[in-house]
Amino acid sequence: MKTKILSPKERLERQREAAKRAALRALKRAKKDAEARGADLSDWEGEFLGSVEERVEKYGRAFHDPAKGGPAASLSARQGIKLREISRKVRRKKQASPPRAT
Repeated sequence: MKTKILSPKERLERQREAAKRAALRALKRAKKDAEARGADLSDWEGEFLGSVEERVEKYGRAFHDPAKGGPAASLSARQGIKLREISRKVRRKKQASPPRAT
């Protein structure tokens, strides 16, 4: 079976599509986990998840300035950091369960 050798443009396009899918999965997972675990996200955090998801779906990336992220990245460096912070906040909510009354 022969494999097609991709041009640099095709390779970059595939990387962009993979980054887009990964970013959308991470955003949806964070939103779903927050709802399922009852994590109290601030209004800003909820709006952030929604608006970034919308921009990634529409444009393939959530930022315009190339200095803020790689050419094949869907989220800027700061957006990635904020998404990880929200995910950690949701995970901590699950781990910090209230003590049982005996």
